[in-house]
Amino acid sequence: MLDVDSNTGFLQRAVAPAVVRALPSWWSVVVLLVCLQLLQLSPAQPTICLSQGSSAAGQCLCASDIISCTAAGLEQVPRELPIYAVTLDLSHNRIVQLEGGSFEGLYRLETLRLAQNHLTSIHPGAFRNTSGTLLRHLDLSSNQLRVLEQHYFLDLPGLEELLLFNNQIIRVESRALAGLVSLRKAYLSHNRLTDFPFFSLQEHRHPNLSLLDLSSNRLPKLPLEDILNLPVSVLGGLYLHNNSLVCECSMYALFKQWKERNFSSVTDFSQEHTCLVYGIQRGTVRFFQHDRFFQKCDLTAMSGLLKYQESSVSVSAGKALLLHCVTTLSGGHVTFLWVSPNQEYVAPPGNNGSLKMYSNGSLEIVEARAEDSGIYWCMSLDQQHQRNETLEVNVTVVLHHDSMPQESFNTGFTTLLGCVVSLVLVLMYLYLTPCRCPPCRKASTLATATPSQGNEAVVGSAQSSILTPTPPATTEGPGRKVSTNKHVVFLEPIKEQQNGRLRAGPGAGVGMQGHLGPGLLLGPEQHSKLHNQSQQRAGETDSIMSVFSDTPIMLP
Repeated sequence: MLDVDSNTGFLQRAVAPAVVRALPSWWSVVVLLVCLQLLQLSPAQPTICLSQGSSAAGQCLCASDIISCTAAGLEQVPRELPIYAVTLDLSHNRIVQLEGGSFEGLYRLETLRLAQNHLTSIHPGAFRNTSGTLLRHLDLSSNQLRVLEQHYFLDLPGLEELLLFNNQIIRVESRALAGLVSLRKAYLSHNRLTDFPFFSLQEHRHPNLSLLDLSSNRLPKLPLEDILNLPVSVLGGLYLHNNSLVCECSMYALFKQWKERNFSSVTDFSQEHTCLVYGIQRGTVRFFQHDRFFQKCDLTAMSGLLKYQESSVSVSAGKALLLHCVTTLSGGHVTFLWVSPNQEYVAPPGNNGSLKMYSNGSLEIVEARAEDSGIYWCMSLDQQHQRNETLEVNVTVVLHHDSMPQESFNTGFTTLLGCVVSLVLVLMYLYLTPCRCPPCRKASTLATATPSQGNEAVVGSAQSSILTPTPPATTEGPGRKVSTNKHVVFLEPIKEQQNGRLRAGPGAGVGMQGHLGPGLLLGPEQHSKLHNQSQQRAGETDSIMSVFSDTPIMLP
């Protein structure tokens, strides 16, 4: 590319003779200025952060305060780095070790990425004279570190996130994380750890620690006492899945309690919590899905070891209640003291037999009474380090008459009962409804008569109604056909008595000679009158019978 000054000289040599030969005019000056401005405009090029004499020249780029030297083939940290760097990315290189003073002079550095290198060791003072408290994010993941020594992070008191996953770490020294007083998150998953110094986190040097990822390692057993003494904030973010844990009752009780407390470290990875039955690798089981292996475990006794105290508890009157003084303070120099709702101080072994206190700080209410309800305060004091902590527990004593929960109104039962009652009422209405018709009277005797012609009806069943769709099986006389046209026949019932006298049926004729039955006789006048009425009623019967025939009829 031509230099701007050389381009300017060239234009001056090219334009000057023309200007001299031509008359001086104002437009020539304007044209010259426009040409000079156009030559100064050139495409923007990435700025090379390092000087031309550096071995990494042309391999690292910067964008304001970000320096990126990724995949540059570096075997060591470049010496000449801009001091204004806030983020330095040296990932995907071949750096084997960090020497003392490797980042000297980077006073504004906040993020340092060294992932995907070949790091095997970090020399003392490697992070000395850097930003110190300003460095918050350090990524050493996917390297070949084997041991975390105690001098690695002594110069990083402001570090908040430490990424060490996917290394080959087999051991962490007890004071390797001691200098990280501002540490919030530490990722050590996918390594080869068989042990971890949980006790090193008990001295309140990591008050902000909320996540410790130890998953996908080779931990065979968990130091239950050290883990339970961790701060509650650490317990909620302690990831231990995909390890080589041996199936034990204490281990199962610990994870079961964490699941009941809805710790994300357990609920988010419940499928990946496994253990080895009898320590056999082939006997790996997901113990949250196959809890039958722990049916013989006394989880009630284990709950006493897993000290966890809810902020509000209830107990029935007359029952015992155990309150735990959960604290992060540990050691033999820690003392405990309880304060009851009556402003009574309780110290071991207890007061008046109603309250018992143990040396580990637990308080037992022997027999809960109504006056035992209220707020209990637990104070733990570390006299050696001049530290103290308090815990508040709200206790509610439920009386006996309140302890029995009242049965709620069962809507389903009442609905079913209503349906049954309705069904019974319907059946009673159908089958037990009293008859509204006049009472039927039985005739003392039935009139019998001999038909004079073939079309006369037999009066023997004058009080019955025939409802049958089936014709009779046999007929009288050959050649007679059964008619199936008429199915329903109503006959006029015989009025047995009128004005104290017995009346004959419609079938009585003259040939009857006044004989209605055994021992009953009529005179000639009554007989003729009865004959006329019989013919009239026979006509009415035929009219009624024709209603149910297939042939329409016309009434006069």
